[in-house]
This record gives sequence, C-alpha cells and structure tokens, in this order.
Amino acid sequence: MTRQKITREDALGFHIAPTPGKWEVTATVPMTTQRDLSLAYSPGVAIPCEEIFANPATAYDYTNKGNLVAVISNGTAVLGLGNLGALASKPVMEGKSVLFKRFADVNSIDIELDTEDPDAFCNAVRLMGPTFGGINLEDIKAPECFIIEQRLKEEMDIPVFHDDQHGTAVICAAGLLNALHISGKKIENVRIVLNGAGAAGIACLELLKSMGATHDNCIMCDTKGVIYQGRTEGMNQWKSAHAANTPARSLAEAMKDADVFLGVSAKGAVTPEMVSDMAPNPVIFAMANPDPEITPEEAHAVRPDAIVATGRSDYPNQVNNVLGFPYLFRGALDIHARAINDEMKIACAHALAQLAREDVPEEVAVAYGKKLTFGRDYIIPTPFDPRLIHRIPPAVAKAGMATGVARRPIIDMDAYEASLKSRMDPTANMLRGLNARARAAQSSVIFTEGDDPRVLRAAIAYQRQGLGKALVVGRTKDVADMLRAEGLSDAIEELEVVNAANTPHLETYKAFLYDRLQRKGHDRQDVHRLAARDRHVFAALMLAHGHADGMVTGATRKSAHVLELINHVFDAGPHDGAVGVTAVLNRGRIVLIADTLVHEWPDQNDLADIAERGAAVARDLGLDPRVAFLSFSTFGYPVSERAEKMHQAPRVLDSRGVDFEYEGEMTVDVALNPAAQAHYPFSRLTGPANVLVVPARHSASISVKLMQEMAGATVIGPILSGIDKPIQICSTVSTVNDILNMAVIAACKVG
Repeated sequence: MTRQKITREDALGFHIAPTPGKWEVTATVPMTTQRDLSLAYSPGVAIPCEEIFANPATAYDYTNKGNLVAVISNGTAVLGLGNLGALASKPVMEGKSVLFKRFADVNSIDIELDTEDPDAFCNAVRLMGPTFGGINLEDIKAPECFIIEQRLKEEMDIPVFHDDQHGTAVICAAGLLNALHISGKKIENVRIVLNGAGAAGIACLELLKSMGATHDNCIMCDTKGVIYQGRTEGMNQWKSAHAANTPARSLAEAMKDADVFLGVSAKGAVTPEMVSDMAPNPVIFAMANPDPEITPEEAHAVRPDAIVATGRSDYPNQVNNVLGFPYLFRGALDIHARAINDEMKIACAHALAQLAREDVPEEVAVAYGKKLTFGRDYIIPTPFDPRLIHRIPPAVAKAGMATGVARRPIIDMDAYEASLKSRMDPTANMLRGLNARARAAQSSVIFTEGDDPRVLRAAIAYQRQGLGKALVVGRTKDVADMLRAEGLSDAIEELEVVNAANTPHLETYKAFLYDRLQRKGHDRQDVHRLAARDRHVFAALMLAHGHADGMVTGATRKSAHVLELINHVFDAGPHDGAVGVTAVLNRGRIVLIADTLVHEWPDQNDLADIAERGAAVARDLGLDPRVAFLSFSTFGYPVSERAEKMHQAPRVLDSRGVDFEYEGEMTVDVALNPAAQAHYPFSRLTGPANVLVVPARHSASISVKLMQEMAGATVIGPILSGIDKPIQICSTVSTVNDILNMAVIAACKVG
C-alpha cells in the first residue's frame, strides 16, 4: 500500500480551515420561534429539571447525558511526543472526539485539565460526572494513569476507560485469539513475551490473563530486561504484579521458544535472531508507532511461518484502537452502564475476532482493492468494516447486562441492532471507499488549471495522500512561482508540470484533432491554437492518447464552456450518451441529481437514458439505485403538459427491462420521504429514492445550488458519465477538497 506524505503545512491547514479546530456544537431542537426558546429554556426547562430531581435516571431521557462522553487528558503523555501539557494536547483530544462521532455516533467533548496532581485531576473529573455518560481518559503518563483510573472507577457511577491501556489491550486480544486459532494453539498453554511495561503493555497482559493466559507463561520486559520475581531495580506495584518465576534476564533470553511476542516499546527492539529463536508458528504483534519493533518483512525473512501484526495501516493486521473504544462506549451508553468491566472488554475482543473469521463484504474488498479472507494476513477486521457498528456494541451491551452494570437493559436486541445500522452516516463510508479505491488504482490524473492555487493544492493533496500521480497543465515557471507564493516550495519538485512545449506528442495530438474537426469549420491553424494553447483541449488530448488515466477541470471556467471544448476531442454531447450526475450529501443522506450538465430539455427517451446513467453512477458509488422521475405532479395529478414527459419516461424504461428500481412521475417529497411515500402503496420503490431525474438542466441547477446554499449540503459533481475516458468537471466555486474529490472520482473511473 502506498504510504501517505503529510507535511507540516498540510496538518496545520487541516486544523485551521474552514474554522479553527475539529468540531462544533449544533442544536438538535428547533430554535426559531419564541415558543421554541420558551421550551428550550425558561419556563419550559423547569419541567424536566423537576423530573430529574425526582428520578435521577430520567436524565438519560431528557438530556444528552446518555450519548455524551468526555475525552479528558492532562497532556503528560501526548502520542509519542511526551509531556506537552494540557493546552498542547487539545488537538489530539479534539481528534479523539471526532472519532467517537465518526465511528459510533457518540457525541464527545474534549476537556484538558491543567494539572499533574492526581488528586486535583480526579476531583475535577468526579465533579463533572453528572454531565456525562462516560469518561475516556487519554494521554496520561504512567504510573499516574493507573492511580487516576482506579480512583475514578471507584468514585464514579459511569464508565471510566483509559484507552491507552485498555483500547490497545482489547484489539491485541482480538487479534491474538485469531492468530492462536490459525496456529492451533491455546491461550492457556502459550508462552507470551511482552516488551514495554507501560500502561498499554500492563493492560494487555492483565486482559490476556483474565482470558486464560497463565501467570508464569507471561514474561514482561522493560528497558532493564525481564521483570522477574525478586527484581528490585526500576520496579513499581504494577510491574511487580506481573513478575514471573523465570531464569530469563534479557529480552533475547525470554524470546527463546516463545509462542507470542507483544511489543509496545520502540523501533528495532526485536532482532531477526530473536524471532528465529521463537517456537513454530510464532505470533508477533510489533505495535510500536510509528515504526514497529521489527517489520513484517524482517520477521518473515527468518520465519515465513510467523503471523505478524503492527500498529501501521500500510501493513496487514493493523492493531488500531478505533476498532474498540467507539463501540465499547456505544454499547455501554446504550445500557446506561455504571462501568466498562473486563467482561465487556473480553466480549468486544471475541466479537472482533469472530467478525474477522466471516466473509468480508464486497464493499470492503472493493475499497481495499483486494479480497480479504481470514488467514495469516487478515486476523483483525479493518477499521472501516460497516458491520462493526451493529456487531460490537450488542456484544458489549449483553456482557454489561449479564454482569449487572446496566441501569437500563436492552429488551429487544434485534431492534437494537437494526437501530445501530441506521445510525451511521453513509456519506463518510462512500467517500472513504472511493479514496481507498483510488489508492489501489494509482491512476495518473491531469489537473488542467495549473494557474489556480486551489487546483495546485488539490494536485499536491492527491499525490501526498498516496492516491496516484498528479499531472498539472501549466507553464513550469508560473506553477513554481505560484507554489512559492502559496508557501508550498517543497512541492515544486513533487509535481510534474505538462504543457504543449514539453510534450513530444504535440504533432500526434494535432493530427488527431484535425481529423475530428476538419469538416466542422476548423483549419490547421485553428487546430494548432486549440491543441497548443487551450489547456482543456490539451489535457483532453493527453487523456485520449492514454498519456493519463483521468482528468479534472472546470475550476476556472464555466462548465458549459469547458464541456464544449472537451467535445472537440471526445463525443460528449446530449445524444452521445453523456450525462452529468451531481451527488448531494447532507445530514447522512446521499442523493444523485441528473442531468445537471448536458441535456438542456430532455425528452422521455433522453430521460430514460439519464436514469440509466444515474443508476450506473449510483452503483459505482456503492449505492443500490432507486430512481425517481421528479415533477410538480404525482402519478398524473395535477394534469399538465409539462409533466407528460416525466410520466412517459418510466414506460420507456419498462420497454428496456432495466435491472434497477424506478418510478414516477412524483414530487420530491414523495420521492424522499417515507411517510409521503406510504400514501402510494403501488409505488415500485422499496425505499426513498437516491437518484432523482429532473425535467431540465435549469431545474437541476436550481435544486443543487439551493441545497448547497440553504442547507449547507456537500456537492460533488457534476460527475460526467457516458464518455470513453474519466473526465470530471468542477464548478468555479469549488474548494480544494471539492477538486480533490472530483480527482478521486476520475481515478476510480466512476461513470
């Protein structure tokens, strides 16, 4: 897998735009009228206050407590950076908060406490307890993290979870269960060596012992060697609890005949010689970040039979905490748990292990560019497996209910699982899946407008994110000058600039273009000007001759003009099968609107073509297409000549025997709102439409721009479909991210 490059400028730019930080607060109730305000605050708010006073459990009903987690740190152990203090830890804690939301729809607030005194820290967190449904401790140095977590667990009646300890332990345990299953070994018999006696390492051994690993089969090592019974140097009560009865004194000695190595230490801590001394079918979890104790390549060079996992996403078997903490809290919150106990963590580990043994959904395989099958290179689910949200929390909830920590047990577990499936935003999975497909394809994409800083930034991002190769059309000196002006001098050597002056193919391009245009009023001089001086035509010619895989343009010129220029090189007219499909993403919903680019006033046959292209784009984006032909009328009422073609278009599709759902004509609320849809039980749509075919280009444009401006929708497109090569046209108001999204769509050959 191609590694991404993230520069200092990339990271700072991400955190400062569009607004500083990574999250904001949005009201979930209407706040427009005086009555709304009276209900939200005084006097209406007094009623739930009285209810909660009478019965504190109702706080979960009338406030956001039941879906609110605090991510709390004092910044004494920030990532691998050390003691940066509370304020400098805030970007990390904000990041953890958005991960909670992204993966499990858990609302989260980051809190940074400016103290290194465990007593002051615990007092502050305990006093905030009524606000939250759970506490996630983060980046607190050892041994204080042990003291703080234990004390807060004793003093608070909500889950307190130190993810640096238990998050790593849960994912490690899940992977180890499967690794031992593959190697035919049992946890109670294997010899385990752990290097790194910090918070994560100690938690890993404690969890594995609670799952059946025997004490003297588990040897813990730190920078001074083996932690053995009787050792006094560099010891504390938490290390002493894991002191083994062993003659081994060094990591190398401990590794002889070991079945399992767990590393939460440092790069290079394990040598090939140590690996070669391990037992048959050794399991190596080299989890140091960013570089493992030993790389999979180094381990497999001496032991091809090894099962290897790391903390890295560019190797198989990533031990990633995001597989655990969001779903642990989701399950705990949904039963109003008093704690997250060992049984809940073990249930999470077993559920993750079981999930990895099952067939992987096609969408995951497509996203990763390969078929993932349970085995030595796939023992842990991928973080973006869509099944995680509805498989892991129920397992955690059941364990919490069985062990008596649930305030409100779940009665109907099937209904609970169904509700979890509907919680997640499908747009995030769609965009992530496209990025993964692009990364696997490694397409070269032409960025046509190299004189625009947005385009240059998108091209740089495309390349640095490991999505493929960016080719920028422009003058070499002008591109370099603009990159310097934008503070991106380091990118000058990264980007390849292409133009008519430096291509060896100009004469070939001109001959091809003359052959297409000689009977359309263009002489050789016209063709030369188009091929050599117009960047849109030049880029299209590169693409037509296979000198790139895709093209993105339109950021500086109106889409209709750009399409006219592209038509010189490709057949992209209304009757050539070309269609523009715009994706509108808003509040977790995806709707495709067509045609937004090519057909000015389509007839019923054109509308049927548009529907087919829209359905094809939907499938390329991972959607099961449901097409609605939109009008101001629904199934013939009110009667209007203007609506007739929308009434006839479904009949055209009837004659074609297409393999997707379609219906019409109908108003937009009937297409999208299940309650309105229910009034028409004869409709062929089995759910809300996700492809909307509109009567004309002007209505498409109005719809898209209205959603963008009034609702704040994310707009991707128009996605140009039905052309021989992937060409995507941005709008002139596109942001850097919009242009990058279009490049990814081109790279994935959507449409």
